[in-house]
Amino acid sequence: MLDYDVKYLRYKTFLNTYCPHCNNSFNVKKNNKELLVFKAIFKSKEIDLFMSPYLDVFEVEASVPFKEGDKLSDLICPHCKTSLVTGERRCEECDTKVAKLIITAYSKLMPFYICMKHGCEWHGLTKAEERRIKLKIPRQEMPEQDQKLRTHNFMEVPYGLTTELALLEAGRCLQCKTPKCVEGCPVYIDIPEFIRLICDEKFDEAAKKIKERNILPAVCGRVCPQEDQCEELCILGIKDKPVAIGYLERFVSDFERKMDLVKIPVIKTKRNKRIAVVGSGPGGITVAADLTLLGYSVTIFEALHQPGGVLVYGIPEFRLPKSIVSFEIDYLKRLGCKIELNQVIGNIHTIDELLENFDAVYIGVGAGLPLFMKIEGENLCNVFSANEYLTRINLMKAYKFPEYDTPPPKGDKVVVIGGGNVAMDCARNALRTGAKEVTIVYRRSRIEMPARNEEIHHAEEEGIKFKLLTNPVKYIGNDQNWVKGMECIQMKLGEPDDSGRRRPVEIKGSNFFIECDIAIVAIGNGPNPIIFATTPDLKLNKWGYIDVNPETMETSKEFVYAGGDIVTGSATVIQAMGAGRIAANAIHKKLSGKK
Repeated sequence: MLDYDVKYLRYKTFLNTYCPHCNNSFNVKKNNKELLVFKAIFKSKEIDLFMSPYLDVFEVEASVPFKEGDKLSDLICPHCKTSLVTGERRCEECDTKVAKLIITAYSKLMPFYICMKHGCEWHGLTKAEERRIKLKIPRQEMPEQDQKLRTHNFMEVPYGLTTELALLEAGRCLQCKTPKCVEGCPVYIDIPEFIRLICDEKFDEAAKKIKERNILPAVCGRVCPQEDQCEELCILGIKDKPVAIGYLERFVSDFERKMDLVKIPVIKTKRNKRIAVVGSGPGGITVAADLTLLGYSVTIFEALHQPGGVLVYGIPEFRLPKSIVSFEIDYLKRLGCKIELNQVIGNIHTIDELLENFDAVYIGVGAGLPLFMKIEGENLCNVFSANEYLTRINLMKAYKFPEYDTPPPKGDKVVVIGGGNVAMDCARNALRTGAKEVTIVYRRSRIEMPARNEEIHHAEEEGIKFKLLTNPVKYIGNDQNWVKGMECIQMKLGEPDDSGRRRPVEIKGSNFFIECDIAIVAIGNGPNPIIFATTPDLKLNKWGYIDVNPETMETSKEFVYAGGDIVTGSATVIQAMGAGRIAANAIHKKLSGKK
């Protein structure tokens, strides 16, 4: 297979190629084209052979025509008349003899091998030289919408990698024998293998390789913090930027969807067991898909009128298009999973009632209870929780107003309190719904911000202001009880707290005023108590989340499992999926072990 590192070089210029014996160049100009010229022995005759400077073997005219599968007996330097055929190695595809040349790459001379068989595309570098080239290929940046245009629409900001960029980026992977990146993935995707398949231009197979471990690659490729997970452990990242694993995951999943290559597997085994999944977020989807594929009858109970959980109500259209989530939900339905909407478990049905009709229950309801700072003025009009604000924009389709009759909250000066991804989402949404000025107020410095670097970068590009080392102490309203500003205090960083970040400390007497007509509180969420109120024997931990056995995700109630934010607090999509996979395996083991 043609090495993509060499493909990268040829985007820059043609390869300078030299004889390893006399060091003379094979490069010549013929009819205003750059070519390589050799003497060759073919069927006992000496012939002139012209090749592309990109080392596309036999693709250029020769003095004697070749047929597919013909082999040269010898390849000779026209300068020193020495054979270039080497006994050092043979073709890795067809075991034919190979010729050895020298190429220049990044001002270095490197040995390069070409197969003597017409039609064989194998080209080879030594492993050491291959690594030297790969370390030099820069990380490919994803094309994006212009920063001025995108603040006026809700279209997805990154366009995704082109095929050429994906091939270049995949070529950077070192294919480590002991890949650390896999250890950083909560669902243990075989990352080197799916990247190798991209290098072989087997994009559909690469997508299906990911789906062996991750049912939502198009989602994870867009919203998961790869820089803190798989990419953080990439060996290439020690000396250079790590391989863009998330970009490549998105590329192949989009390719599979757009080319209509998604196939519904045939479920051969049917089990006489029923599973209830509470919540249709990423963890619930994973449990449902895994157990459906194992032959169980699975029903998802979703409290809202549309499935998808946080993927639809919490993440903006410009980061995760709703059409992609709908596609994944439709895939789940086509597998045979049932979805019951408008079902608030704990109210309409209790967990105990579900256990009367189902063999096991998985709770994946997330942590949807908004947290406030408990300061004066939080009950003023236009002080929103991030949950309410984003749900209005996303699930209620306010971003499509007036097509959907849900006008978005509008203000000229919007302030968002918090420094995570949710805060960035709120701020960028406010800008797109007509705010003239949007400010993020965060009590620590930029370094401590928990949001992804990519989200902070996009917010800065779009003109959002950052008021750091600042904390609100009260909201101030007008005569009609509408918020008109915040009193804030400046902070300084003290000693590290339990999170490892330096604790913010107030600077006495540093109070000041920020004008705003909308304030959005995005400081985190807590567990919703609805399920707990009707399931008193469900054990909780000291933070009020469900206590589980981390090896099985089983709760204190037998046959009841839980995972995701309702267990860990706010975390990532892929971590919820990892918990769902553990629970699905444990449920299967327990139920099938009964027989």
